[in-house]
Amino acid sequence: MLLSHDYNSRRSSVASQSRNIRATVLKNMFKKIAFTRSTLKKALLVLFFGALTSCLLLYWNDSSESPKPSTSMSMSFYNTHVVDGSLESLVGGDTVRASAIPISPVERSWTYKCVNNRCVRHHFVDGVEEDFETGNSVHQQSPQQPHGGGGAGSSSTNSAGSSGRRIPYTTCTMTCGPINIWPQPTGATTIGSKTTRFRLSDMHAKIVTNFEPVEKLLREAYEVLRSEVRGAMASHGATLEEMEGAVPAGTVPAGVPVPSPSEQRVATEVNDAATAAGKRVGAASAGSSAADAGVGKIHFFKLVSDKRYDVDAFEVNIHVEKSGDTHLTLHTDESYNMTVTHSARVLIVKITANTFFGAKHGLTTLQQLIWFDDEERTLKVLNKASIEDVPKFNYRGLMLDTSRHYFTVDSIKRTLVGMSHSKLNRFHWHITDSQSFPLVSKHYPQLARYGAYSEREVYTPDDVRELAAFAKVRGIQIIPEIDAPAHAGNGWDWGPKHGLGELSLCINQQPWSNYCGEPPCGQLNPKNNHTYLILQKLYEELLELVGPLDYFHIGGDEVNLECWQQHFNDSDMRTLWCDFMLQAYHRLQLASGQNATSPRMVGVWSSGLTSAPCLSKSVFAVQVWGGSKWPENFQLINSGYSLVISHVDAWYLDCGFGSWRSTGEGACSPYRNWQTVYKHRPWEEMKLTSLQMRQILGGEACLWTEQVDESILDSRLWPRASALAERLWTDPTEERYSESVPLEVYNRMSVFRNHLLELGLRAEPIFPKYCAQNQDECV
Repeated sequence: MLLSHDYNSRRSSVASQSRNIRATVLKNMFKKIAFTRSTLKKALLVLFFGALTSCLLLYWNDSSESPKPSTSMSMSFYNTHVVDGSLESLVGGDTVRASAIPISPVERSWTYKCVNNRCVRHHFVDGVEEDFETGNSVHQQSPQQPHGGGGAGSSSTNSAGSSGRRIPYTTCTMTCGPINIWPQPTGATTIGSKTTRFRLSDMHAKIVTNFEPVEKLLREAYEVLRSEVRGAMASHGATLEEMEGAVPAGTVPAGVPVPSPSEQRVATEVNDAATAAGKRVGAASAGSSAADAGVGKIHFFKLVSDKRYDVDAFEVNIHVEKSGDTHLTLHTDESYNMTVTHSARVLIVKITANTFFGAKHGLTTLQQLIWFDDEERTLKVLNKASIEDVPKFNYRGLMLDTSRHYFTVDSIKRTLVGMSHSKLNRFHWHITDSQSFPLVSKHYPQLARYGAYSEREVYTPDDVRELAAFAKVRGIQIIPEIDAPAHAGNGWDWGPKHGLGELSLCINQQPWSNYCGEPPCGQLNPKNNHTYLILQKLYEELLELVGPLDYFHIGGDEVNLECWQQHFNDSDMRTLWCDFMLQAYHRLQLASGQNATSPRMVGVWSSGLTSAPCLSKSVFAVQVWGGSKWPENFQLINSGYSLVISHVDAWYLDCGFGSWRSTGEGACSPYRNWQTVYKHRPWEEMKLTSLQMRQILGGEACLWTEQVDESILDSRLWPRASALAERLWTDPTEERYSESVPLEVYNRMSVFRNHLLELGLRAEPIFPKYCAQNQDECV
């Protein structure tokens, strides 16, 4: 038996080799045939005795256990192959962990057909033979038919009956009906319905750019794509052989010669017999522990034939020629063009963009054209496409509050992954509030020491730097916020002990309803210079960790004038607020060093004070969080301010879960479903002119976390934040007074939600699974 552990060997086409080369390969193979036959005989003897022993053990275990209730259908008909998504668990091949939760169970009882541009579900029984002894489903497939209508090497997947194969739901939805890309491209887009089967090991990137930092980031982004595709395959129970088209590394015994790619092709028939024997033995011993499969043991894999795939090369060509900027700004060009072509067993993707960020979005779109077919057990990609795409708004944000509950770095990374695939580009990190101060400052560690929930529930500088790098390669800018002057209590109460005076006032003061919007209270002292110095150092640290930034958020919302008034009753409270905000902005400029990396625009939350004339319209942007009908929307537009829209009645994702306290207004309602998020188009409701539209920077969904912790983070965000993403990227127009979104949007959202699940996000369902399997029947 010939074994190989070369993951990266690329098999050149036999047809392209000359007769002399083939003759030489055959001659070399015949020289080794004696060794091969001897090895094969020995292996078959070992396999035979191993199978006999396994059968005896199985019989003994079966007879010693209590009898199991009989069923009319073997339960192994359903998918029991579950993995944890890590490559380590796949080293031994088909690893089954009974304790794991199946992520994407194979729907072996159903096949799908494209009828009138929609996928129709049918029972699938023909062509499947159940093996009740081994618990495996054996698919009786007709011989491979020539690929028709799709060009060289392309597959048509719209009919199950002609090939004897089941058509999985994902394959049908990707090849039937409207384009399945989220968010929907804005420019001229045509995508074919023919597919190409390929190996991940045959996929390679060629990056063309004159800017070394851009090339480095694109290389990292491409590797992220490959890693996520592997993870998606793992979620469908793919083995390592299926992922890479090769046998596991480290499994070839010493002394066994490794054949060349040409010899592997000639040796396929020799390996077929041994592989079949190995499968029979593996089936007989399927109950063995998963821990027994690992590196160093011999696993008899069939050398995957080229006939299983349609291409020998999958080339991803990425061109970035205009800009070497790797830092996102409000004026960054995020457009991209992409083409996909296929001929002569080569698939070519070309992505052109003016910036890294545009090219990254192109890779994200490409990834949505790729999926794992759980019937053919291969990756597939739509092999003909032309896409022109550019976002409507440059600011497409998501805010997460990490003060009311702490969220681990890993959970924030999951959030960034969801943002990247939704093409959201600004992560507004509301790090601190009056409840806790989890940020560890190198200049003022007392803030976290007195303000964090525990020593482990903190973000160190290394954590922040790691998250910034993680976000950057995914096309996302982190915008940190240290809320001030209000929402600053716990963590700021150590000033008197260290000779700095009262840094914050009204901390935990009761009755809280007199001094703040929700407990606990706390508001920075506007007349203590040490307070401003601490803010300056915090800004300096954050800019160093996540910068450079052209947009920075300094808070400014829900200032309680009564809190200040009990300490400064001789002052004009509005003027005091203006002085604080201007001083905070001045400290931000000092922190950035007055250089080119200084933030050009500063964000503040809307309130009754933001309309004060003290804030410059050319410097301050207002994040409008009030209701979409509130007068402040028009007042701020008419005053000339730039806006980031986060209307509470549409884009607050924490609403609708009831009050969390017994007094006061502790909840906003009702629940904002994804349709509400999607349909909210405030610029249309406000009837803004084209000139006023220039003042709309974009929008942001907000998740305040009074009733949210890490256990439910994903489901609160996704896929609702993705609905916002399409509103801000594509801004589709619908019937103004329609109460629902179009049917095709439901179908695309359902497919994208499954994509998020493959990425490891626990996105909430948008309707019963029956509705996903039966398009258009429920909506």
